[in-house]
Amino acid sequence: MSFKFFDKLSQNFIELLNDKDDFNVIIEVESKEKSFMAHSNILKYRSSYFHRELENILSNENNIKIITKPNISAQIFNVILKYIYGGIINLENAETRFIFDLMLVASEFDLEELTYKLEAILIDTKSSWLKTHFSLVYHTIFDRQNFKNLENYCNDIIVKYPNLIFDADDFTSLPESALISLLKRDDIQMEEVKIWDYIVKWGIAQNPTLPTNLEDWTKDNFLVLKTTLQQHLPYIRFFHISADEVLDRIEPYKKILEKQLWKDINHHLLSPTRPVKSIILPARTVLVTELPPQNYCNDIIVKYPNLIFDADDFTSLPESALISLLKRDDIQMEEVKIWDYIVKWGIAQNPTLPTNLEDWTKDNFLVLKTTLQQHLPYIRFFHISADEVLDRIEPYKKILEKQLWKDINHHLLSPTRPVKSIILPARTVLVTELPPRTNEPFSTIISEEHAAEISTWIDRKTTNYLTTNIPYKFELILRRSRDGFAPQKFWNICHGHAHTVLVMKVKGTDEIIGGFNPLAWDKSNKKNKWVETKDSFIFSLKNGNIRNSILSRVKNHERAILNRSKGEQKMVGPQFGSDFWMNSSSYNFTLDNEIFCRNENHFYERSIRKSSSERFSIVNYEVFKVQVQVQSEEAEEVETSKTQL
Repeated sequence: MSFKFFDKLSQNFIELLNDKDDFNVIIEVESKEKSFMAHSNILKYRSSYFHRELENILSNENNIKIITKPNISAQIFNVILKYIYGGIINLENAETRFIFDLMLVASEFDLEELTYKLEAILIDTKSSWLKTHFSLVYHTIFDRQNFKNLENYCNDIIVKYPNLIFDADDFTSLPESALISLLKRDDIQMEEVKIWDYIVKWGIAQNPTLPTNLEDWTKDNFLVLKTTLQQHLPYIRFFHISADEVLDRIEPYKKILEKQLWKDINHHLLSPTRPVKSIILPARTVLVTELPPQNYCNDIIVKYPNLIFDADDFTSLPESALISLLKRDDIQMEEVKIWDYIVKWGIAQNPTLPTNLEDWTKDNFLVLKTTLQQHLPYIRFFHISADEVLDRIEPYKKILEKQLWKDINHHLLSPTRPVKSIILPARTVLVTELPPRTNEPFSTIISEEHAAEISTWIDRKTTNYLTTNIPYKFELILRRSRDGFAPQKFWNICHGHAHTVLVMKVKGTDEIIGGFNPLAWDKSNKKNKWVETKDSFIFSLKNGNIRNSILSRVKNHERAILNRSKGEQKMVGPQFGSDFWMNSSSYNFTLDNEIFCRNENHFYERSIRKSSSERFSIVNYEVFKVQVQVQSEEAEEVETSKTQL
C-alpha cells in the first residue's frame, strides 16, 4: 500500500525556490535585466533542455552556472520556474497573448506536458484570439514545428479559405513545413494551377538573386528553383490541370520537373486513359464550387466575425464594408455584440468625443447619431434581451429615434404587441460555436502510413497496405490531451473495447511504441487475469520512417494480455505479457520512468526497443478501436474473409 502527498511536496519545493537555499544556477532573462536563482538538480530532472545546457556550462569561481535567455520576459520565466518546482500554473485573468507566449517558452524548455496543456487551452477556449491573430499564430507555430494540434487547427481553416495565407503580404516568408503541410491536404479549396503559381512564387522569393525576367534564366537558375521546391513538387496534382493551363503556366518552368513527369503530363493530356509511369495523385475534393468574388471576404467574415471585429485596425474599416456586413442575415455573432462594435466604430470616427460617457452632451450624442445613421437601420434591436437592452443599449438611447426606443421597450414588455418600427428578422445561426477542430486528424502520434502498416500486421499480410486502401478505420477512444495520463483513465474508458491499438510517444526520443489487443479490456477483475490470444502483437515505429519498424508477435499465447485487478488499476495500465506494460506509482505516465519494455522476450518474439534501458516515460499516448471499413476491392476481400471486427 502506498500513499501520495503531492500537494505538500509541491508546497515544499515552492518554498525551496523562494528561499534560494544552496542555489547553484542563475538564469538571466529580459536582456539580462532580471535574474532568477535555481538548483541544477531540479532543473535537470524536470527539463531535458536544462539537462543539456547545464552539462555544457562551466561553473564560475563561486561554483555557479549562468544561463542567459535574453528574449524571455521575467513574468513568463517566473511562471515557468514555479511550474518546474511545484507543478503549478495559475492562468486566472491571464491574457491570451501571455498564454500563447508561455506555450512557446514551455516548448523551448522541452516541458511537453505544459506545452500540450497550453496548446489545448488555446484551441478549446481561445479560438477567437487565434483567428484574430491568425498570421502571427500560423507563422510562429510552423517556425517552431512542435505544435501539431495548432497546426491542424489552422490548416483546417486555411483549406477552406486559402487566400487568408496565399494572398497575404507575408506569404513568401511562410515556413517550408507550413506550405508542405497545406500541399498534402486533399481538401484545399483552390484551383490546382493557382496552387502551382503560388508555389513557384514562394520558391523564387527564397532565391532573390534569380533574374526577374524568365527569359534570362540559365540552366543553373532552374536547378536552383528545382532544388528549393524538391519537397513541394510531389504534392502538386499536375494531372488535374487543363491543357491550356499546362501550356501557359507549367511549361515555362518545365525544367524544374523530372523529364519523366513532364513526358507523362503531356501524354496524359493527349490520351487520359494511357498508363503513365509517374504517380497520379487524386484530384482535391471540392467543398464549394466557387465563392462569389464580390462576397468572398464577407463569406469568410460572417463565419469568423472576430477576424475583423477583434482586429486592431477594426475602427479603420471603411463604412461601406461595415454596412455590407450588417446587412447579412447570417453573421455569426450575438446581436448585442454587433451593437457594441458599431458604437465602438462610431466613437472612433470622432476622437474629440469625451472618454467618459457621463460627460457627454446632447451635441455629442447627435454627432454619434449622425455618424451611424447608415448603420442603425440594420441592427436587430428586437432580438436583444431585456438585460442587454438595459445595460448596453439604454446608455446610448439618445442616438436612436424616439419611436424606435419606445417600440423596443413595448416589445420587451409585450412581444405580441404591434409596433410602428420595422422588426427585422433574427439572424440565422449556422453553428452555435465554431468547432475548435473541424477536421481533426485521426492521431497526433502516428501517420496514415503507420496506420496502413499496423493494419497489414493485423491481417498478417506479406505486403503493406497503401494509405489509399487501409481496410480499417482507427476510431479514437482515448487521448492524453483530452483524457489525461492517469492509469485508471485507461481502464475506465477502454473497458469492454476489443480490437484496440495502443500507441505512445517515448519521452526524449523519436520512438513510437505500442501494441494490438484483439480481445476486450476488462476492468472488473478482483484479481489479475491472464487472457489467451494468438493475434496480439507489440511494435515500435520510427516517426516518419516505417522502414525502421519492429514487429513482435505473441509467442506465449496463454499469457498474451493481462487485465489488472481493480486494486492495481490506479497504478498500472495496459499490459502485454511481461514484455511491455504501462506503470506509474505517481498515477501519471509522464512523471516517472516506470513504463516497462523488457528485453527478455519471454512472452513476445523479440524486443521492440533498441535502447538498453527497460524503463521510460512518455509524452503522449492514444488508444484506437480498429473497425473494418470498405475502401477498395482488397478491403472487401478482407471483410468477407475474416470475422468482422
